[in-house]
Amino acid sequence: MLFMVMERFRNGNTKAIGERFAREGRMLPAGVVYHVSWLDAAAGRCFQVMEAERVELLEEWVARWEDLVEFEIVPVVTSAEFWAKKD
Repeated sequence: MLFMVMERFRNGNTKAIGERFAREGRMLPAGVVYHVSWLDAAAGRCFQVMEAERVELLEEWVARWEDLVEFEIVPVVTSAEFWAKKD
């Protein structure tokens, strides 16, 4: 499954997030695949597309970052997949 992960940096603390990322990487559990991300640096947000068989795997990852980041996770499908099901 694909998931859109919206992150909001707690207290705009990008320095601590960057330091942890540089030191420990993304810290993804086995079975979670990172695809791409975009940043809205002015608003302290990040949007990521992740893939996992189930949302519980993403929840393991969230637990590793939730002291610095607030998360919203939404299951998504590609537009091609969506429209193919409409036929």
